[in-house]
Amino acid sequence: MTMTAKALAATLLMTATTCSALAQTVLPLWPEGVPGARAIGPERVDGGHVANVGEPTLLRVGPAVDRPNGSAVIVAPGGGYVRLAYEREGIQYANWLGTLGVTTFVLKYRMQEYGHPAPLQDVLRAVRLLRSRAAEFRIDPDRIGVMGSSAGGHLAASAGTLFDHPLGRTGNALDQVSARPDFLMLLYPVITLDGAAAHAGSRKALLGANLAPELVRLMSLQHQVTPRTPPTLLIHTQADEAVPVENSILFYQALTRARVPAEMYLFEQGGHGMGMRDGLANASGWPRRAEEWLRSRGLLTPSGVVQAK
Repeated sequence: MTMTAKALAATLLMTATTCSALAQTVLPLWPEGVPGARAIGPERVDGGHVANVGEPTLLRVGPAVDRPNGSAVIVAPGGGYVRLAYEREGIQYANWLGTLGVTTFVLKYRMQEYGHPAPLQDVLRAVRLLRSRAAEFRIDPDRIGVMGSSAGGHLAASAGTLFDHPLGRTGNALDQVSARPDFLMLLYPVITLDGAAAHAGSRKALLGANLAPELVRLMSLQHQVTPRTPPTLLIHTQADEAVPVENSILFYQALTRARVPAEMYLFEQGGHGMGMRDGLANASGWPRRAEEWLRSRGLLTPSGVVQAK
């Protein structure tokens, strides 16, 4: 029997959808109940963005079937702690990382409806959850990174600096599992919440209008870097008018003082939220630089965890 082009296309679409469903799993972050749960109404999804998150989750996107390497990345989309650019800075990055053999988990975290420390609790819970279930997900518990863009970059940097902070614990047994990421990838991140380089919108959404100086300093993450902060890749542009490039520079300087391995790419072109768009001169090549950095750190070489399967 000869299959028509239309039938063939439908079959291919069904196969792709089935494969995608098999590769993706949504994991509740707090199956025992969200800490300090509030009645905030339904989650809102609009044009690739997600807002009003009350039930944090991880979306697992599997690696390319022929090249899993055991590395895992938690991706925190940006959006000023008001909404999440879930498709552009979440799903898109996960699909790209999958081609490199990385297992990716897109984090849907609480934002302005909860404020600090809810996002910190969510990202640290994500690291603890993956580390505690590493064998199940076929990932290396010593190769779990966090990647974030804009405010998601602030959250990723929070994970890399405040992983032992009491505010990141909730009293659950998983608090005993290390929440320290093994590496960070920060794209045009919000870092400081003080001074001329601060992103006022992220600061207000996270900390509220009445700012306590000690809390502003705590969440200005250049002040929280220590020698235990994980190796970090930073990517930013001069053309970013929303989150000044000084944010990445401040973090890089702090990493250097603490002797933390760090690499930074500062491009001329490419505005804020550039994602993976073409046409931004050298800035469009940042995924290649990121791949080189991951490869140079051995994160794309199959780990013993994968080889043993």
